[in-house]
This record gives sequence, structure tokens and C-alpha cells, in this order.
Amino acid sequence: MDNIRQALERARGPMAKAAVRLDLGPPAQPTRAPLGPTVAVPPPLEVREIVLAQAHLEANRIIAHDETDPRARSFDMLRTQVLQAMDQKSWRVIGITSPTPGCGKTVTATNLAFSIARQSERSSLLVDLDLQKPQVAASLGVNCSEGIVAVLEGRCSLSSAVIQARAGASHILALPAESSASDSSAWMTSRTLSTTLQDIKRDYRSQTIILDLPPMLAGDDVIAVLPQLDCLLFVAAVGKSKVSEIEECNKHLRSTEVVRLVLNKVPAIETNYYGYYRGKNRR
Repeated sequence: MDNIRQALERARGPMAKAAVRLDLGPPAQPTRAPLGPTVAVPPPLEVREIVLAQAHLEANRIIAHDETDPRARSFDMLRTQVLQAMDQKSWRVIGITSPTPGCGKTVTATNLAFSIARQSERSSLLVDLDLQKPQVAASLGVNCSEGIVAVLEGRCSLSSAVIQARAGASHILALPAESSASDSSAWMTSRTLSTTLQDIKRDYRSQTIILDLPPMLAGDDVIAVLPQLDCLLFVAAVGKSKVSEIEECNKHLRSTEVVRLVLNKVPAIETNYYGYYRGKNRR
């Protein structure tokens, strides 16, 4: 974990925020305990409901829909901190990215969406904007024939592409992406995407909108869409993310509000406290 610690000490930009440790551990046996009651804001438009397979979610470490799962507590704490920061400035759109693939950004984005949706009078919309290698549909276990790429190409409407993904008593809205787009960078810099994001903000004004973005160093896709965001959550992985990679990302985020740096894949330490924090406030 030294590489991440060094990155936090050396960072002097947006990512010098307090960091959150996430450690899901090995997949647990599916719980049979009943889920607590969930009061959700109804979606603004008629959407297709898809019941998700619990075994598939567990295999993909999507667990925050179940408040009885101890591993959900880390995401609940992350949710509270993120929403507090967003509420203070009336923000509604947060992007989630990482330096490189394999850091767990989609797992974090999906679990955060479920954790938010479990709160009374809160709901969330998870949008897959990783048009290079979309993973939201796969993590939820749904087939996506018409998603955001079809919306961008004008082959279907926004409302018909959004689904309601239900897991037990919890549900989120999701706008998945089909198989990778042929020219993701062109779409990310297009006026069409900008217009679509404005439509999402207008039509889903009651939702916290979570954009699962590509890895920052995979191209210029994230940089192109940063002006469309209110804030950003950055996911780094111990044993995966390098100091040089985090510092390179930090250069591009000088004018971006980074609400949290999430440390993923942290080795077990001598504590059973689920919300271990490391880092310091931005100077």
C-alpha cells in the first residue's frame, strides 16, 4: 500500500482529499436475511423493470443493495460523504474514474448507486459512459441491445433505453452501454453527448446521476467530458495504481472538484472497523 500512501502525501491538487478504504473481501454466501424497507423516489418516466439475479450480483461484488451485508457499510459511509459534499453545492452529477483499467471503478459506481437508492427520498441513475469497454450491463447481469450508444445514434429514445434494475427491495435506474463504440472519443467530445447529458439532467432531475467514466489514462475521453460534471470520485487500487499514474491524472484535475479518492483492493489490516480512512484535507 506504500505506493498509494506516497501518492496521497505527494498530491497537492484535488486528490489530496480524505481517502476512503474499500475492501470487499472474498465473495460471501448469499444472505437470506430480509432486506429492510426501502422508500424510493419513483422514476420520472415509465421504464422497464428488470429483476437482477442475486447470485450474479454476488459474483460481481455488487452488494450494496442489501443493507444486512456488512460489506455494504463501506459504500454507505462513502455515500454519506459524497452526498454531503454534493448537497452543500446542490450538485447532482458525479463522475467516477480511475487511472487505468482494473481498479474497480464500475464496482464502486454500481454499489454507490444502490447505496444511495436505499436512502429514503433518494434515488439514483447509473450511466455507463465507458464507451471503450462498457461494464455496467455485465456487472448487473442484463442484456443491452439498445443503450446509450443507440440514444446517441438516434436509434432509440432516452426513456426507452433507461431500465429499472431491481435487487430485492432496492432498485436503481440504469442507462447501460452496448458493446464498445467504434469511436468513443468522437462521441465523448460531440455536441450530441452534451445534449444527451442535458436531457438526462432535465428528465431525471430527482436522481443523483452517477457516470461510470473510462479510465483517465486510456485516452482523452474523461478530459473531454469533465466540463459536464459537477464533481468526480477517483478510484485507485493498491498493487495496481502507481504514484506516477495518480500524479499524471492529478495534473488534469486541477480545476475539477474531486470529492473523494477511494482506495480499493486494500490488504486486510488489524482492525474490524469498516470505514478506515487515510489522507488529509486539501490544502
